[in-house]
Amino acid sequence: MSVTPPGTGRDVREREERDARVGRGPAGASGKLADMQSTPHVAVVGAGLSGLTAAYRLAERGAAVTVLEAGPDLGGKLHVSEVAGVPVDAGAESVLARRPEALRLFSELGLDDRVVHPAPGPARIYSRGRLRPLPEGHVMGVPGDPVALARSGVLSWAGTLRAALDLVWPRTPVRGDVPVARYIGVRMGAEVVDRLVEPMLGGVYAGRTERLSLDEAMPQIAPIARGERSLMRGVRALKRRQAAAAGSGPPAPVFATLRGGLGVLIDALAERSGAEVRTLSPVTALAPEDGGGWALEVTAPGAAEPERLQADAVVLACPAPAAARLLRPVAGPAAGELDGIGYAGMAIVTLAFRAGDLPVRPEGSGFLVSPREGLTIKAATFSSVKWPWLAEELRAAHPGEERVVVRCSIGRAGEERALRRSDEELAAAALADLATVCGGPVGAPLERRVTRWEAGLPQYDTGHGARVARARKALAAHPSLALCGAAYDGVGIPACIAGATRAVEGLAVEPAAGGRPGTAR
Repeated sequence: MSVTPPGTGRDVREREERDARVGRGPAGASGKLADMQSTPHVAVVGAGLSGLTAAYRLAERGAAVTVLEAGPDLGGKLHVSEVAGVPVDAGAESVLARRPEALRLFSELGLDDRVVHPAPGPARIYSRGRLRPLPEGHVMGVPGDPVALARSGVLSWAGTLRAALDLVWPRTPVRGDVPVARYIGVRMGAEVVDRLVEPMLGGVYAGRTERLSLDEAMPQIAPIARGERSLMRGVRALKRRQAAAAGSGPPAPVFATLRGGLGVLIDALAERSGAEVRTLSPVTALAPEDGGGWALEVTAPGAAEPERLQADAVVLACPAPAAARLLRPVAGPAAGELDGIGYAGMAIVTLAFRAGDLPVRPEGSGFLVSPREGLTIKAATFSSVKWPWLAEELRAAHPGEERVVVRCSIGRAGEERALRRSDEELAAAALADLATVCGGPVGAPLERRVTRWEAGLPQYDTGHGARVARARKALAAHPSLALCGAAYDGVGIPACIAGATRAVEGLAVEPAAGGRPGTAR
């Protein structure tokens, strides 16, 4: 069977039909495991990016794999659906190209010809009543050049002068893991936190800087905080090192995606893994077997009783609360640690317009929003401007008429009340905010899509790294159990790929009673 990645609306429909044909649904009477006398069998709980990457890596090592997904779809937050007749990502839309894991996996899966990069054009930030450029030389919103900061106008003059005090102040000792806002606020003041760092991290984690871990959420900044007297000087030195490493040629693209959307990656992983992938198959219990291996109970919707599956090893690639529930009878201390990982919800409002219905022509990739501005949206992406492939698809679908796709992001930790509004109310709030930022009335969209990611992003609050380390240490007594996913080693796509690969590399599959096979290493 071959996979045709979704490049057009027809491809999306064909993928849905193909999923039905290959049995991506709850198992019926024929859903028993095959006879695994000579091949180790591994169950992967969760069919998001991490779970499907784990399945692919396990297949490379000769294991037979069953992927069990509680929901109706594969891919987790990597999901594509049609807007204005073209495929548009409903969740994550790009990968960090400076980390090698995602691009390397694209190449392994034969997707090199689909890799595309964003069009040139900087992101901006809505601060102090209008769109402004992000200051040159910043790292995750932390400025490295006081002159560039002043020119940007993102901060007031008082805020800019307060930030510059970092250059002359003595070192601020950092003992243990501290919140982002506490350290950066001491060094540079509240405006840098609220108008630069908070918008940057809000887009990545949907978190709050007063709770997010400096070590985990800002790994480039944490060593500077511990090793340099001045944060601003340290950022400047880091940018110089990055420029030297890049050489004298044109700068390498920071981000990449796949033509057709990142759902292409999910289809390719599911196809190439050769795994039995079952949706609507929630795992409701996990227990060790006397002879080795694991027994899993799968309770499909409407089933009279659970189905019992056996596996030599298990990879838990589901969200931390679901993993904690399964681990509680098996490894209580690990479950207790995972219970402490919080999640934040968010929503993506995707809008399609005629180009003339926007008061200004969108420029650049989009903009962030400072929470001090009091808007509902925290960011907007001009998707059809940022991604030339998407503009090409729109022109092909609507010849002679220019259309624009805009994605608006809503939701930070603690803003659950805002997300309880209806789809119509969220879309109306996004339209009102676009009008405010663009400086004029916005016409009615031709089409809208509201995608909700309830409890979608794990929170990397202070102590997160130590918590994950304790959970894994508590699981050391069960080497045939492994954890992977966005809750542990980073929320980005390359980090999830790397975490799933490490989980598989460290997984032991011991011989079980009845002659089931020995190792998937």
